[in-house]
Amino acid sequence: MSISSRFSVGIHILSLIEINKDGVSTSEFLAGSVNTNPVVIRKIMGMLKNAGLVNVRPGIAGAQLAKPISAITLFDVYKAVHVEQDKELFAVHKDPNPHCPVGRNIQSSIGPLFTIAQTALEKALGNVTIEDVVKDILEKEQIAES
Repeated sequence: MSISSRFSVGIHILSLIEINKDGVSTSEFLAGSVNTNPVVIRKIMGMLKNAGLVNVRPGIAGAQLAKPISAITLFDVYKAVHVEQDKELFAVHKDPNPHCPVGRNIQSSIGPLFTIAQTALEKALGNVTIEDVVKDILEKEQIAES
């Protein structure tokens, strides 16, 4: 199981827009860094725009962040790109056999554990900002250039 790559691409896009803030961050430019098709970038940019994280205008090249990077958490990105279906990162299978002791009890046994795990993930993502990611990227670049 893996979380949708839209999440990491969303973080990538926001980080690159910040690092390239003196340049023009077109979907083609962003796609070159992500190594994907600009259509994929435009789709994710639309999700980020709807969440109020980026500003894009039709017919005008480039995107800008809608808020300071210190105010955008990874949980904001996670929610923006619709990582999970119906607010369930961990879905419990439907209609287990009620005549089996495991089937009869599995949902009530693991459902609360899944809720705890999802809540912990969301809290952890809420404690990290795009600013944290950008700082880490820039530090790694400084070390690589040394």
